[in-house]
Amino acid sequence: MSTSPTSFVAQRNGHAATTPDLAPLAFAGYAHFTAMQVRGGKVRGLDLHLKRLRFASLELFGQALPDDRVRAHLSAAITAGPSDLSLTATVYSPAGEFTVAGPDVELDVLVRTGPAASGPAGPLALAAVDHERFLPQVKHVGEPAKTYLLRQAVAQGFDDAAFLDGHGRLSEATIWNLAFWDGDSVIWPSADMLTGTMMGIVRRQLDHLGMPQRVQEVTQADVPALAGAVVMNSWTPGVAVSRIGTAVLPDAPALLELLHRAYQGEPPVSP
Repeated sequence: MSTSPTSFVAQRNGHAATTPDLAPLAFAGYAHFTAMQVRGGKVRGLDLHLKRLRFASLELFGQALPDDRVRAHLSAAITAGPSDLSLTATVYSPAGEFTVAGPDVELDVLVRTGPAASGPAGPLALAAVDHERFLPQVKHVGEPAKTYLLRQAVAQGFDDAAFLDGHGRLSEATIWNLAFWDGDSVIWPSADMLTGTMMGIVRRQLDHLGMPQRVQEVTQADVPALAGAVVMNSWTPGVAVSRIGTAVLPDAPALLELLHRAYQGEPPVSP
């Protein structure tokens, strides 16, 4: 008698990952990944995740796997687990780091699943720290600064940290994108950053809703005049931010409702 799956998996190229598969990765830091939430066996913004992996593979390795193959690996992991889960797909070269493999060395995909997540309730207080990520347009592994700055922020009484670039502009947070509100429009910060898949979903769905949005530079000096702010990532389209540095932000329930409504408008698809 068949039963519904209830366990989570770690798979390499669509098959259960073995200790020899995983051991080299425990000592390596040259790879990239995407993270997503699966609900009912489906994913919102799948095209954005595939685009992210394709772009990052070309950037880091000079080659990319076909989307159909990546989708097959995602599907295998999703099918093996419960209908609601978290999924991380990491792409790396079996040749390892500190080397330049030729085009004949195909990339591998490690997929890990775990319990579904929805992020913190908020609101969050963010420390404002000077930091610019290396290759900010790539979601790559091996970034100790993000966890280090998170720990520093918590030690100072904050919940997390937001980053200021060399021009004093707010860019992103440790594992989050930032979005601001002026009471009428959603404001996306203008700076070098990782464009999150959630950010991509929300932006195109806001267009479908006909809601105004714009990209502009946001500095710490601009924050007190704003009507609200949120952070977002693959967990959630919006967690309220109550403070950035010393600047206090008002509650913005209209912004949260709008972002969550936009996300719900994105149709989920099967890999």
